[in-house]
Amino acid sequence: MASDLETKAKEAFIDDHFELALDLYSQAIQLNPKNAELYADRAQANIKLNNLTEAVADANKAIELDPSMSKAYLRKATACMKLEEYQTAKAALETGATLAPGELRFSKLIKECEERIAEETDELPKQMLKEVTTNSVSAKEVEPVKDAPVPMAVVAPPKPIYRHEFYQKPGEVVVTVFAKGIPRECVKVDYGEQILSLSIEAPGKDAYHFQLRLFRKIIPEKCRYDVLSTKIEIRLAKAEPIHWASLEFSREVVVPQRVNVSSVSANQSPVYPSSKPKRVDWDKIEAQVKEEKDEKLDGDAALNKFFRDIYQDADEDTRRAMQKSFVESNGTVLSTNWKEVGAKKVEGSPPDGMEVKKWEY
Repeated sequence: MASDLETKAKEAFIDDHFELALDLYSQAIQLNPKNAELYADRAQANIKLNNLTEAVADANKAIELDPSMSKAYLRKATACMKLEEYQTAKAALETGATLAPGELRFSKLIKECEERIAEETDELPKQMLKEVTTNSVSAKEVEPVKDAPVPMAVVAPPKPIYRHEFYQKPGEVVVTVFAKGIPRECVKVDYGEQILSLSIEAPGKDAYHFQLRLFRKIIPEKCRYDVLSTKIEIRLAKAEPIHWASLEFSREVVVPQRVNVSSVSANQSPVYPSSKPKRVDWDKIEAQVKEEKDEKLDGDAALNKFFRDIYQDADEDTRRAMQKSFVESNGTVLSTNWKEVGAKKVEGSPPDGMEVKKWEY
């Protein structure tokens, strides 16, 4: 049955019916999930449909099942190049070239990647100077990216098995996936220049695959993850110390600004990338933080800022206590004592003269 579906998928692909081919390959994979050939071919269909992160995921799966399949590396590289992830693409091409020495496409694409990487390296100081000397970039000034995907009508994806969220620091982004009781050996995390891929295949549970193109580039070799009892915590090292407006890449988001860019005067020399340790003016940062804290706020704004400061500086247990007490009490209790809050349900404590009522839906 799987072989029949594969044959029909190949015919549909040849006839340029890429969506049909994608659907047929997916059906075949459900029947034969260990067939690397099916994942590599579905990756090609995803590339044709501009489903680039999905194509990378399929290529990675094919490589996992059959590390000697040269075309899987070629498919991964093709998708990564369209995503402008030239370092990742080059690494895949170099591995594929060793598996297929006579295939000229590898050497040609490696050369193209090297040219693109050189262009990026040359443009980086200019980009940094521009970010320092200006606070915003209008939509007209942003050069459109080539090969942008054509807008297509999409069906709302099913609700994911595990919820995820993220927060960030100047140098890293922390992604938390709330997956409880998952053994570490059942978790696989892959990093690209701008791609995060997470797979969870635990016995007795549905397989979970989470992959997205990140808001900005990361340093894969500096990224790490921890599997805890209630969650998986992934720490992504930022390639640039800028604020991420979201976790996922979007062409609609304006060019992000560098941290503390407003405090850099126009007559200061721009700072270029260096292998030397970066010197940080902690006194200046402390003064800026103090100035923000001393800002005069009134009413709810002052109260919200007070609670936000407590949460921001708190440890993990304190944050859990604040979240649990606030939710379970319907917003009437906010506790920072996890030992007390974690042992029981937090009951509502309304102001004097009022009472708690449950909403009926």
